[in-house]
Amino acid sequence: ATKVCGPTHWCPHIRGGCARLDEANIRAAVEGSLKRLGVDCIDLYQTHWPDRSTNYFGKLGFEPDPNETMTPIEETIAALDRLVEEGKIRWYGVSNETPWGLMRHLCAAERFGWPKPVSIQNPYNLLNRTFEIGLAEVAVREQVPLLAYSPLAFGVLTGKYLGGRRPKGARLTLFPHYTRYTNPQAEAATRAYVEIAKNAGLLPAQMSIAYLLTKPFVASVIIGATNEAQLEENLAAAELALSDDVREAIEDVHRRIPNPAP
Repeated sequence: ATKVCGPTHWCPHIRGGCARLDEANIRAAVEGSLKRLGVDCIDLYQTHWPDRSTNYFGKLGFEPDPNETMTPIEETIAALDRLVEEGKIRWYGVSNETPWGLMRHLCAAERFGWPKPVSIQNPYNLLNRTFEIGLAEVAVREQVPLLAYSPLAFGVLTGKYLGGRRPKGARLTLFPHYTRYTNPQAEAATRAYVEIAKNAGLLPAQMSIAYLLTKPFVASVIIGATNEAQLEENLAAAELALSDDVREAIEDVHRRIPNPAP
């Protein structure tokens, strides 16, 4: 799988900062990906973020932009449909999408007989369960399951950053400007989740991933690792069955400190 990005005025290195989700940009991105990957067809091609002003990447609340220029979702899907017909992509998905955006994709696909998105890739972890509020129902009823990214909240849910620690080579050590998951409320929730795991004889990372996999709207969890030990630890979470007591303890923390890092 790979992606095509939305508007990129803050990313001048991507097509000169002029990328959009229109046909010209999508086609250029696909052709570039095929060449770099050395393949003839991309299994899953995803829109990285919407081509409109909306609340994604941790932004709370929707504020209309009277000056926005938006590529119609219909144009985006039509371009992707043509690439499916040409055999350059098999399926398409969306990422960092909202309930409105996902439903617009689904309605347009049904109206014009285009393929519908087969997945949605959004952030989902114990510190950010906002997907459950508006998108989980759509994912289940419309059969567009979640590919959960950032399942460990930049590694915060392992507990390694608690107390202000910054291990050498760790993500937040290398990129200290990523503060989404390190506010005081998130730290308090993380400490509570780590304690639940330790009391149950579990590794915090495995408990966090295993919990996400219990959700009916989750198709897969996108893990990341910097070494083989982390990879093996994360993969083992797929075989872990959480007890009712552990799951209830997790829900109790969520009730007390809901979504501290949306």
